[in-house]
Amino acid sequence: MEKEPHQLAEEGKRAFAAARYAEAAHLFEEASRGYTLGRDRLHAAEMDNNHSVALLKNNQPQQALDAAAGTDQIFESHADVTKQAMAFGNQAAALDALKRYDEALMLYERAAELFDKMGEKDMRALVLKSAAAIRLKQGKLSEAGMEMLGSLGAVEKPSLWQRFLKFLLRFKP
Repeated sequence: MEKEPHQLAEEGKRAFAAARYAEAAHLFEEASRGYTLGRDRLHAAEMDNNHSVALLKNNQPQQALDAAAGTDQIFESHADVTKQAMAFGNQAAALDALKRYDEALMLYERAAELFDKMGEKDMRALVLKSAAAIRLKQGKLSEAGMEMLGSLGAVEKPSLWQRFLKFLLRFKP
């Protein structure tokens, strides 16, 4: 008996939660295929993004990038700005893992703009931290500090540690 896409998606989520990333990737890919056959592009795109994240966790960045490619456009066509931003973030994470830093930065910035537009402060802070990490890898300390300051400012209820970092980052050497 063949499983329905939503059943495959649930199994994929359980496998992912149990850190069985290869299994999760396979299940999300099958769920996407099922949704695509049913002409449900939106759910297929969601599964493609889940597939991408599982592949990235399984150290397969090129496959992760391929899985998430174009999903941002599907979310845009359905006016789902938050998922579009998440798709950009997933693509950026794969590009980062592939050491394609300039491309990753561009997509992290697009994701941050969309998260800001939707009032998703924590998600915006997360992608800005990822962008700051790239700047550090590139040796761009000043830009990294500015990115980090921006990410700390995006957090709705900063911890004591985050407030301390924000204070320190205000002072330029």
